[in-house]
This record gives sequence, C-alpha cells and structure tokens, in this order.
Amino acid sequence: MRTSLQTRFRVEGMDCASCASKIDTAVRRMPGVEDVSVSVTAGTMTVSHDEKSDLIAIGKKVTSLGYEAAQLSAGVSGKPEASHHQGSCCTDDHEHHHDHGHGHTSQDVGAAVVVEGLHGHDHAPNSGAWWKSKKGKTTILAGVALVVAYGVGHLFPAIQIYAFALAMLVGLVPIARRAIMAAFAGTPFSIEMLMTIAALGALVINATEEAAAVVFLFLVGELLEGVAAGKARDSIKSLAALVPKTALLEDAGKTREVPAETLAVGAIILVRPGDRISADGVIVSGDSSIDEAPVTGESVPVNKGVDDVVFAGTVNGNAALRVRVTAAAQDNTIARVVKLVEEAQEKKAPTERFIDRFSKYYTPSVVLVAALVAIVPPVIMGADWNEWIYKGLAILLIGCPCALVISTPAAIAASLSAGARRGLLMKGGAVLEGLGKLTAIALDKTGTLTEGKPKVTDILPFDLAETDVLRLAAALETGSSHPLALAILAKAEKDGVLVPAAQDAKALGGKGVTAVVEGQEIFLGSPRAAAERVAIPDRHLTTIAALNDEGKTVSVLLVGGKLAGAIAMRDEPRADAMSGLSLLKDRGIKIVMLTGDNKRTADAIGQTLGIEVRAELMPEDKQRIVGEMKAQGFVVGKVGDGINDAPALAAADIGIAMGGGTDVALETADAAVLHGRVADIANMVDLSKRTMRNIHQNIAMSLGLKLVFLVTTVIGLTGLWPAILADTGATVLVTLNALRLLRLKSA
Repeated sequence: MRTSLQTRFRVEGMDCASCASKIDTAVRRMPGVEDVSVSVTAGTMTVSHDEKSDLIAIGKKVTSLGYEAAQLSAGVSGKPEASHHQGSCCTDDHEHHHDHGHGHTSQDVGAAVVVEGLHGHDHAPNSGAWWKSKKGKTTILAGVALVVAYGVGHLFPAIQIYAFALAMLVGLVPIARRAIMAAFAGTPFSIEMLMTIAALGALVINATEEAAAVVFLFLVGELLEGVAAGKARDSIKSLAALVPKTALLEDAGKTREVPAETLAVGAIILVRPGDRISADGVIVSGDSSIDEAPVTGESVPVNKGVDDVVFAGTVNGNAALRVRVTAAAQDNTIARVVKLVEEAQEKKAPTERFIDRFSKYYTPSVVLVAALVAIVPPVIMGADWNEWIYKGLAILLIGCPCALVISTPAAIAASLSAGARRGLLMKGGAVLEGLGKLTAIALDKTGTLTEGKPKVTDILPFDLAETDVLRLAAALETGSSHPLALAILAKAEKDGVLVPAAQDAKALGGKGVTAVVEGQEIFLGSPRAAAERVAIPDRHLTTIAALNDEGKTVSVLLVGGKLAGAIAMRDEPRADAMSGLSLLKDRGIKIVMLTGDNKRTADAIGQTLGIEVRAELMPEDKQRIVGEMKAQGFVVGKVGDGINDAPALAAADIGIAMGGGTDVALETADAAVLHGRVADIANMVDLSKRTMRNIHQNIAMSLGLKLVFLVTTVIGLTGLWPAILADTGATVLVTLNALRLLRLKSA
C-alpha cells in the first residue's frame, strides 16, 4: 500500500486565481504528485505526494513560473529563510502547519527551497510597500518608459514608432517570459499568453503606441489586483498579530519576561492591567474585566475570575491576573483559527470548481473567436487586414478571463477571513456555500442552547429567610465540585452572602449532604430524601412539583431536623438563545432540539424557547433523526458540542460545533461557532447568502462588461485601450466588490 505524504509550501507572489491555476497545473504534472491545493489569499500550497517525490524539484518548478516557493516543515515554525523573503502572509509566530487526514507527513521538508523567479511575479504587493516589490518596480519602469516614448515621439516623430516599441518591450518581456514558462508547464492559454499575442500583434500592424499603453495598463491592473488581494490576507495577518510577542512568566517566585512562543502548557503568567493576554489559559487568581473585542467583536468587556477561560490576544482590564497556560503558542485559539482558515481557503467551492472548468474551455474559445474575427472578413469579404487584425487583438484582450476566474475565490477568501475574525470558522468554500442553503437546523440542548452548567433560579423560604437558606446551603457545599454545589456557591458569591464554616460534613450517596453549622445539624438533599427525615406539607410538595415540571432540580434544606427551605436550579438557556433562534425562524429555517436529557427538563427549555423538542435520545437516535429530516427534503444543519453529537454532525449536510475554541469545536465539524453565541448561527447563514450574492454580482460584472465591449469592438466603436481597461477595470471592480465582505454585519 502506497503511503500518501503531504507537504506545505509558502508561495510568494500570487495575487489572483490565474496564478493559483498555473501553479496547480504545473505541479500536478510532476512525478509522484497526487493532489495540489493552492490558496492565493493564504499564500500557501499543499501537495499530496508519494515517498519518491522530489520536493526540491517541485519548489523549483513553482519558482520557474515567476514565484518564490519555500517548504514549511510540519510542527515547527514555517518561517522562510529571511535572506530570501521580504515578508509573508502571516506573522512568523503563527506559521505552524499540521496535516490532517493524509496518514504521514513528509519528514524531509526542513530546509527551505527558495529560488529567484522571473521578474514581475516575485513578491506579492502585501509583502511590503507596493513600489518596493519587483512587480511595482516593473510597473513604474514601464510607465516611465511610456512617458519617455511620448516625449521622444513628440520631439522626433520619425522614430516615434520605435520609441513606443521599446517602451512596450520594457513591460512585455517579463509578461512573455511568464507566458512561455506557463505554456511549458501545461497552461498554454494563460492571461499572460493572451496579452503577449495581443501586444506582438499590435506591433506587427504598427499600433505601437496603443500596444505600449495596453502593456502598461495590464501591469497596473495586476498591481491593483495584488494590492486588493492583500487586503483579505491582511485580515488574517492582523488576527495573528493580536498575540503579544512577550509574556511575564512566574518562575521560582520571581517574574521575568520571556518570548510568548516559549511558554509551556501549565506555566503561570502574570497579566498586568491593560496588557494583552499572551496565551490561552485559565485564571488562577484575580478578577478583572476582559476586553474580547479584538477577537470576538464583543463591544462590552466580560467580567472574569478564578477558573474562567481567557484567550490569547484579548486585553486585561483593571486588575492583575495570574493565568495558567493551557495551550502552546502554535496551538492557541488564534493560531489554530489562522491555520484552519488557510487550509479552508485551499478547498474549492462548487461554484469555484465550475468556473475553473468553464475557463478551460472559455479561454481557447476566445482565441478561436479572435482569430476568426481577424481572418474571416479580409479573406471572405476582402476587408482591410489591419482593421480586422486590430479588432481580433482587441477581442483577445476583452476575452482575458481574469475577472471571471477571480470572481469566486476572492469573495470566498474575504468571507472566510471576515468570519474567522468574529469567531465564525468555516472549513472551505463548499461549507460557506452550503450554509446559505440550510432549511432546517437541529440543535443540542446542553452547552449549545443552554450554558451547560446549572444556576440557582428560585430560593424557597419555608421557615427561614432566603438569605439564611442560601447561607446555610452554601456552607454545606463549600469545597464540593458537584455542578449543583457550584451553582449554590456561585449564587452566594454573587449575592455577597457571608458563608459560615461547616464541621463533620458527610456525603450521603444519592441522597444529599449533612454537616454541623453554627451548632446545628444541617441537611441538604433531594425532596424524597428529605421526606424520609421530616414530613413535608402538601403545599410545599405542590410548589416543588411545579418547579420540577419547569425542568428544575430542587434541593430541600433541613435545619435542626425541621424544614427550613429549598433551592431550585436549572441549566438556563444562553442569554441570546431566544433572540438567536428568532433570527433563524425569520429566515424560514425549521428549528428542532435534539437532546439526551430527560423529557420533562427538555420540554421545559423547549417551551421557554418556543421550539420543537425530541428528548431522551442516544447519539445514534440523533443521527437517525437528522437522516429522516434529510429524507423529507430538508437541507439540514446540526449544531452540537462535537463529542456525543459526532454521528449527527457527520450525518448532517453541515455540522456546526458550538464551543469556546476547544479542539473538538475546531476540528470535528464543518464549521464552528467559537464564542458560543446562538445568534452567530444566523450570522453564518447571512454571510453565506451575502457571499453568494457577491459571487453572482461578480460573474455578472465580468461577463457583462466583456459582452458590451465585444459588441462595440466588432462594430468599430472601441479598440485596444478600452479592451484592456474593460478587463483590468472588471478585475479591480470584482476584487473590490469581494472585499466588501470583509465588513461582516452581525444579526
């Protein structure tokens, strides 16, 4: 059995989908290569290959096309050699790439392979100031050459044609080199090839002034594409940059500053007021408000204390915190989101795959039509050769599929980036497209629609005041880790109740707990266990039964052998559950709760939220119900915690994990709502629909402009200049339209 390996490369200089297509085609032809995934926005390429593949040759093949390729080793920083790079798409601290689902990872990818490429595509504009990139310098040089040619032509009209020819060659030479290399690598009908044919054809018919201008405008268009594409890249880059480079580590009773990337799991760090938290962790001492806006978009700081989880990149408010690190730098929430978004951008959406297939036939068809326009009228009708060759060349330029090819990936990349910045993680374009098609969503209860931990909802003062009932119950529960005990202790802390000490505390298995508090024997336990000790009046039993019908758990308090009071607790719906579900209903989506909890509790929560409930389900039952909904014609999304819901998540059309950035939430489902907001599910659906509208607008713009200029060129109204402006303009418009998706609107 052949072992499949996977190697990841950082590729510098890609700025549009045609770049990715050329690289994909060339690398697929290399020996031993099984699959290739290229992401323009992430600036990465993942190659699946066998053990005999020559990785150095693959790197050289990419650089021969005019890019720079550097292998990224798995599990270590993917930082390319500094001497060869002027920057990259993500900050160095977070270029950790792990492989999933391909068996083994190549072990010989430690050394970076970087070879100087051809001019014009060596560095993406976002690697620094655009005018410092080779593409920027080439464009400026071509512009200067064009201005000089105009000056020379005005002063010496006899040599004007030669001046413009030279100016054209300044920009055309690097374009032609890339066209030739792409042709040898399996892409004969590249955009560069169309441009080269058109420019040389214009030279043949002595339209050198227009040819020089067209080449310059083409370079300007490419430069603008790169700058625009860099915006989506910068969105993820800025997310990674949120994590500070240093941390204050507590070591042997002293605090010292260390690089954040060296922090080990279990280390204790000090976070001062106003500092950005440098690692994922759990608070071990201190209470403070945490500004999570940089990561989650929440406008209001969240109050957090001991045992609460904090995320790298968030800002500590008004008090010092000691935090125990729970994830190494390469595994913190932001780093994993960056990595998973990069991987998601390499997975093509159905629309994108269709456009790719369409372009393979579209571009040769354009060349054929242009040739027929140039040849048929002169041969059959005796028309002027120069006039119709000129029109054929213009059609060639109009037919450049750049805007069409970039219409889908630009929109998807922008949406994936925008979603990631708001904690909406979608693993690829197919998932992003599918979310907008959902017609039914099945949600888990515990930890999805509810907080996942009980809270005190009612205190019943039978014989003592509410404060005394809570105070004595808290005394019994001090030191316990039981969820119900934690709920009582949290309520006492919230209300500022002074909890007395308890002696001789004993747990009575399945019944409750006893202790001596303030000289009296105290019991706290189930109503049934309490009834074995004292008689409970019918009116109190009626009240307890009503609370049970609301899905609440009731604990009865006895003091000195007498009935003192009771406390009711329930795992309450999330604060935004009601509004979040309303948003989904407003979008015409059917909602159903699937839970393994008992029917009474589940019905109570379902009634509160106003949704259909299916309770007391095993994992296989949830999977079966999802299958039944799909059989009824629904496109089903399943939302759960990713563990006991795993079968149903896999069975659904789209599986969505709800959680605070856990490994399960990030890696088991198709999508993840990292910050646990029910409303974010509707935000995902909305983002999907906005993305598809954007893609349709882009396709309409790119094809519509081409159709208009095709007609005007044939009837003689427009020529080479408008043709290239139409192509370049359409490409820039499409990219800018896609970048609007970076401004994510929340429901």
